[in-house]
Amino acid sequence: MNDLYTFWPGAVAGFIAGGAILGVIVSRFRSRAIETFEEAQSLSDGVAEILEVLASAALVIGRNDQAFRATQGVLTYGLLRDRYLVHDELQALVNRARNSQSMESLDAELVTGLRRKVVFVSARAVAMGDSNVLLVIEDRTEARRLDETRRDFIANISHELKTPIGAISLLAETIQDAKDDPAAIDKFTASLLREAKRLSKLVQNIIQLSRFQSTELVGQADLVDLSTVVRDAVERNQVRADKKHIDIKFDAPEGIEVFGDAEMLTVAIKNLVENAVNYSDDGSTVGVGISQSHGVAAISVTDTGVGLSADDQQRIFERFYRVDPSRSRDTGGTGLGLSIVKHVSISHQGEVHVFSKPGVGSTFTLRLPLADTKIVVSDTERTPA
Repeated sequence: MNDLYTFWPGAVAGFIAGGAILGVIVSRFRSRAIETFEEAQSLSDGVAEILEVLASAALVIGRNDQAFRATQGVLTYGLLRDRYLVHDELQALVNRARNSQSMESLDAELVTGLRRKVVFVSARAVAMGDSNVLLVIEDRTEARRLDETRRDFIANISHELKTPIGAISLLAETIQDAKDDPAAIDKFTASLLREAKRLSKLVQNIIQLSRFQSTELVGQADLVDLSTVVRDAVERNQVRADKKHIDIKFDAPEGIEVFGDAEMLTVAIKNLVENAVNYSDDGSTVGVGISQSHGVAAISVTDTGVGLSADDQQRIFERFYRVDPSRSRDTGGTGLGLSIVKHVSISHQGEVHVFSKPGVGSTFTLRLPLADTKIVVSDTERTPA
């Protein structure tokens, strides 16, 4: 009985104390919610509307470092967790802007999402009053990738041009020193001519690639019959094939049509046939064929040449990549031919792939969507306005 009298006063006191603690906690949460609501209310309607239409990721951070306004991009990039900024770099930027009362900027590399994807961002933060900070974030990942690609391309061009130019200069000096030796002059003149042709082809391929990359097909595409393109591509390689006694057999049925640029497609197929001829043995055969299935046209070029290893097949479409640099020098290869093919396939909403085995040969296939001519209104069907 005494224990019961002792228990109840303690239990009541504990309940009262627990209720008081719970009341304090609820009061704090309520104050925090009111504070956040007041911060959101203090944001002007004009800024809120601008925030909603911003293309970039943008958000407003309150005095308690919680975000209470944000665009969809912020959530897409995974910049917030429980309404707090995930990245310390961005939080530090917000703090600097809040303290300096001026705009602060930052270029940073951030790791986002469950897959830990690396993105490069340009962020700007500006204080808005009442300790609120507007943070705007631009994704610069693609722009940075293009800048790196451009720098690499320029560096590669410089290196590739330097080799034939240096060779031409050296041969010219050698010919000048050997003016009393007709045999030496004939030998070095032939080498000079070969290097000049190599330089000319390299410059031509660079110009072609640059032009194709800047060509916008949308609204400018024509209806192209692939049989005409294949015949033209084979004809451009006939002299080269005849020198090696290579027979180019092709099956190009008429009526298989795509929308695109006829010259770009001709150059792409010409490059595939040229590669097949260059890397095939004298007296062999190169096959070119067109087929169609399930709305896709396929142009295949097959040879029985040296073939490609698995590693080479992974890199064969890279700019300036050569399987055998010494053989490429002999054949006049620039390492840009297959890069042009890949770009043409992409610009025509298609793809190119290779099947190859060392010592057996290779088959390159360019696949393009067929033109659905039934739904296209021709010029004669259009009614004048």
